[in-house]
Amino acid sequence: MKTKHILNSILAIIGILTAAFTLPNTNKIGPKPIRKTVISFEVQGNCAECKERIESALDKKGIYKAIYNIESSMVTITYDPTKLQEIQLHNMIAMVGHDTDKVKASNVVYQSLPDCCKYRKDDDEWGPGKH
Repeated sequence: MKTKHILNSILAIIGILTAAFTLPNTNKIGPKPIRKTVISFEVQGNCAECKERIESALDKKGIYKAIYNIESSMVTITYDPTKLQEIQLHNMIAMVGHDTDKVKASNVVYQSLPDCCKYRKDDDEWGPGKH
């Protein structure tokens, strides 16, 4: 009789534990899923110094990775769209002196670039005195 009571108790405990581990956990607590968007666009630049400057300008919170390809003049950025908007990425690059297809760098910042990094032609609409 005592053995039957112990066996029933063990089976009841096993049943409770099984149910507890198989029920869906609707109260999950943990990190939110990371949201990532990848975007590429053209950025004017000439050399390794330009590459360094552009990638450094994008080394900010909410940007996971930024790679500038000198040969193609394209930057590829992986970022969190809940923290940054696309136009902000263009502005970050323009603020360090590089034109994008949506935002032109100010002439003052552009003129402060080293000579090897200057990509505008003399007759460029964004040249001296025109911005």
